[in-house]
Amino acid sequence: MMGRKFESWDCINSFKCCGNLSPQPHYPSMTTYPKRMSPEAAVVAEGSEAKAVLSVMGMTCAACAGSVEKSIKRLPGILEAAVDVLNDKAQVLYYPSMVNVERICEAIEDAGFEAKLIEEESNDEHPFEICRIHIRGMTCTSCSSTLESALQSLRGVHNAQVALATEEAEIHYDPNIVTYDQLKEAIEDTGFESILISTGEHISKIHLKVDGIKNEQSISAIQKSLQSLPGVVNIDTYIDINKISIAYKPYMTGPRTFIQVIESAGSGCFKAEIFPAEEGGRETHRKQEIKQYFKFFIWSLVFTIPVFLTSMVLMYVPGIKHVLDIKIVNMLKVGQLLRWELATPVQFIIGRRFYIGSYRSLRKGSANMDVLIALGTNAAYLYSVYVVARAAFSRDFKGNDFFETSSMLISFILLGKYLEVLAKGKTSQAIAKLIDLTPDTAILLNQDGEEQIDSRLVQKNDVIKVVPGAKVASDGIVIWGQSHVNESMITGEARPVAKRKGDMVIGGTVNQNGVLHVKVTRVGSESALSQIVRLVESAQMAKAPVQKLADHISKYFVPLVILLSFSTWIAWYLAGKLHAYPKSWIPSSMNSFELALQFGISVMVIACPCALGLATPTAVMVGTGVGATQGVLIKGGQALESAHKVNCIVFDKTGTLTIGKPVIVTTKLFKNMSVQDFYELVAAAEVNSEHPIARAIVEHAKKIITEDEQNHTWPEVRDFVSISGHGVKAIVQNKEILAGNKKLMMDHNIAISVDAEEVLAEAERLAQTGILVSLDGEIAGVLAVSDPLKPDAKEVISILKSMKIKSIMVTGDNWGTANSIARQAGIETVMAEAQPHTKATQVKDLQNSGYTVAMVGDGINDSPALVSADVGMAIGAGTDIAIEAADIVLMRSNLEDIVIAIDLAKKTFNRIRLNYIWALGYNLLSIPIAAGILYPSTRFRLPPWIAGAAMAASSISVVCSSLLLKNYKRPNKLNKLDLNAIKIE
Repeated sequence: MMGRKFESWDCINSFKCCGNLSPQPHYPSMTTYPKRMSPEAAVVAEGSEAKAVLSVMGMTCAACAGSVEKSIKRLPGILEAAVDVLNDKAQVLYYPSMVNVERICEAIEDAGFEAKLIEEESNDEHPFEICRIHIRGMTCTSCSSTLESALQSLRGVHNAQVALATEEAEIHYDPNIVTYDQLKEAIEDTGFESILISTGEHISKIHLKVDGIKNEQSISAIQKSLQSLPGVVNIDTYIDINKISIAYKPYMTGPRTFIQVIESAGSGCFKAEIFPAEEGGRETHRKQEIKQYFKFFIWSLVFTIPVFLTSMVLMYVPGIKHVLDIKIVNMLKVGQLLRWELATPVQFIIGRRFYIGSYRSLRKGSANMDVLIALGTNAAYLYSVYVVARAAFSRDFKGNDFFETSSMLISFILLGKYLEVLAKGKTSQAIAKLIDLTPDTAILLNQDGEEQIDSRLVQKNDVIKVVPGAKVASDGIVIWGQSHVNESMITGEARPVAKRKGDMVIGGTVNQNGVLHVKVTRVGSESALSQIVRLVESAQMAKAPVQKLADHISKYFVPLVILLSFSTWIAWYLAGKLHAYPKSWIPSSMNSFELALQFGISVMVIACPCALGLATPTAVMVGTGVGATQGVLIKGGQALESAHKVNCIVFDKTGTLTIGKPVIVTTKLFKNMSVQDFYELVAAAEVNSEHPIARAIVEHAKKIITEDEQNHTWPEVRDFVSISGHGVKAIVQNKEILAGNKKLMMDHNIAISVDAEEVLAEAERLAQTGILVSLDGEIAGVLAVSDPLKPDAKEVISILKSMKIKSIMVTGDNWGTANSIARQAGIETVMAEAQPHTKATQVKDLQNSGYTVAMVGDGINDSPALVSADVGMAIGAGTDIAIEAADIVLMRSNLEDIVIAIDLAKKTFNRIRLNYIWALGYNLLSIPIAAGILYPSTRFRLPPWIAGAAMAASSISVVCSSLLLKNYKRPNKLNKLDLNAIKIE
C-alpha cells in the first residue's frame, strides 16, 4: 500500500511534464441553450465573443508556443488562440460569460510562463450576460407574457424568456446598463416574487455550519478572512442557525480552503463543516403550493356541495323543499339565505386569489384567466345577491339565484390548479436524479495517506482514490491505476471503457474492476453532470402553442364580453325608456331597468369561457389515461401537442433499437471437442472477470451446460490474470487458456489460422465483437458477441416510413456497429460516435430543416437530446433520468408504442380542436340568444340562472367530447404484427 501511495505522489509531482495527457474530458464543456436553439447561437446570446491580446514572457521556441496554446485551449469558452513566439504575444478569442482574462493568464502561468494583458476588446458593443431567476405567482401564459414585456422594456435587456411550466425567467442583459437589482425591481413591480437561481458564469455555492460564533465580531472576522481569498464572489451569513453561504469560482478556490480559513480565523474557536442537507427553495415552494391548492379545494367543497344540493337536488324532495321555501322576509326564502351564506366564503375567501391575480393583471393593462374567473363568478354571485335583496324588499318578486354556479366554478378551477401544480412537480425530478449521480463521499489522497471526505469538499487539483464499484466523485484525469469504467451515461456505450494513466474520467460514472487515482480537473458547476443539468433546465424553458390559445382568445374575449354585456344592458334600457317596445314585453315582477339588467347579466354569465378552459386539460387527461392502458405514458399536453406533428424520429441505438445486453451470437470451434466442454473451460476462466463480455460468456455457458441446475460449480482456476483491454489468462484443468482479442494472441505468439481470421472478419462486418480462445497455445474457437436488434424494430421502422415519418439513428457507438444495426432496422440515415451535446445539435439541425423531431432514447446521455427535441420518448427499461427527462415513456419498451403514441397524439389533438370549435361555437350561438335577439319575435329569453345552466352545459359537452377518446383503438397496421414486450433483465 505504501508503495502504491508513493508511486501516486511521484505521478502527481511529475504530472506537469505530461501536459499532453490532460485534454478536455470526453464530455466537453457545454453552454446551456433553450429549446430549438443551437449551442453556437446560445453562446452568442450569453455574451458575444471578446478578443484579448496578452504579453507572454519566457517563450524560447515553437514548442513553448505550442505549450501555451494548448494551455489556453483547454479552458472552457475558448473559441481560438494564436501564439506569436517572435513577438512574445498571444491573441485569444473567447466568450466572457464562460472564462475571463484572469483565468487565461493563470493557465499560461501554470504552464510556466508569465502573462500580462495588453489590450482587450469585445466584438460587440454590448457584451451581454445571462441570469436565471425563479418567479413566484404566475398563473397563466398572460402572466408570463406580461412579465416578458416588462423585462423587455428595460433598457439594457437584450432578451427575456419566461417559462410558466418551470416558473423561471432567463434574461440576457448588459450589466453596464442594467443591474440584477433593477431586473428584480421590475419583476416585483409587475406583482411577482423573484429569486436569483444562477448567473451565466461558473459560480458554485456552498453552505457551511460554523460552531463557536458568539457575536457580530465573530462574523466580521470570518467574513474578512474569507473575502481575502481569491475567487470568493459573495458571502451570506445567518447568525440564528450558525450558517454561512459562500458563492465562489470553483477553478480558483474551494470549500476545504474555506473551512481551513474559518477555523484558523478564531485561533481554534471556530469549527466548520458542511451544512446538513436541506430541500431546495424551489421544491419547498412547490410542495407548499400543492398543499395550499388542495386545502382550498377541500374547503370549497365543504361549502359548495350544500349549495349545489339545496339548489339542484333537495328542491325535489317534498319535506325538505317545504323547509327551504319558508319565507323569512317578504319573498326571501330560507334556501336563498342559506345559499348566500354558504357561497360568500367561497367567493371572497377561498376565491381571494383570483381577485389578487386580476388586480395584478389589470394593473399592467392586460387580462388573464383570473380576470375571466372573477368576472364570471362575480356576475353570477352579484346577480344572486340582487335576487336575494329584491326578494327581501318585495312582496311579489319571484327570482331564482344561482349561487351554485359561482361556487361550483371556483371549486372546479381550484381542482384543475391543484392537478396542474402536482404535475409541474415532476419537472424537477429529472434534475434531482442527475444531481444524485454524484456520490456522497470521496477518498482523498494526501501526504498523510487516505481520508474519506464529503464529495462536496472536493476541490480542483485534489487527488482522489476510486475503488471498484464506487462512483467517481468529480471529473478528472487518471494518474495511476487501470480499470474499466461504465460511462453509459455520457457515451451511451453499454460496454465499460478501459481507463489507464492519462485518460479522463467523468464524475458520476462507475468504476468496475480496478483501483484508480484521479487528479480532479473540474468540480461544481464546471463538471459534466452540472453541464447536463444546466442543459436540461434551459431546454425545458419552452412554451406549448396550444396552451397559449385559451389565453390569446381571452385577451380579446374579456373586453369583448364586457362590451357586449354593457351594450346589451344599455340597449334594452334605452329601448325601454324611449318606449321602443310595448310595456307588455316587461314581466309583471320587474321594470324595464331590471329586464335590461337581466339581459346584460345573462350575456356575462353565458359567455364565461369555462369550456375554453376545459377544452385542452380534459382531452389531455383522457388521452394520457388511454395511453397508459396502451403502454404509453404521455406527460401532459405539451407532448401531445407536438407529437401529432412529428415527421422525423431520431433513435438512439443501445437499449432503444437494440436490447441493450451483450449476448453470444456465434460460436465457432477449431478443435475436436464438444461445445459443452469448450464453454466449461472458457467460462471457468471468465467467471473471475467483471467485464460485461465476460459475464455474457458465463451466462451463455450456463444455458449450454446447465439446463435445470440453478447454480453451477466451475472447475478450479489457477494463475488467473486479467489483462486490461485485451482479455484474460488462466490455468483450468491443467490447460492454459487465453480468451481475448487478436492483440492478446499476438503478444503470446499464438498463430491465428486463416479460418479464425475469416470468422473474425465476418463478425467485424456484422459489427460484432470477436473473442479468440486458445488452449495450450492453439486457437480453439472464436466467439462473436453482439447486442442484437429488437425483434419489432424493422417492422416499426417500416410502419413509420409508411406514415411518411423519417427515421434517423444517432449513437455514441462506432460507425461499423451503427451502420450494421441501421441496415438491419431499415434506417438509411446514421450519425455515429456522437456525444450528448452533438445529439442535441443534430436534433436542432433537423428542426431548422423544417422537421418536427421526436427523440427516442434510454440513457442519461440522451437527456439533452430528449428535452431539445419537440418530443422526447424514453424506453421504459432505460434509466430513470431519461424517463424523467422525456415527454413520452414507452412503458413496455416496445418500439410499436412509438406508433401508438403518435397516433394517439393526433387523435387527442384533433379532439382538442373539436372542443375549441364546440366551445367557441356554443358561446357565439348563445350570446345573441342571451342578449335577447329572439325576444321580440318569440318572447323567449334566457334568465341568468338558465344562462348559467347553459354555460355549465357547454362545459359538460366539452368533457363528454373528451371522454369519447376512451374508445380509442390502436392502428390497424399494428394488429397485423405479432409483437411481444421485450424483457430486459
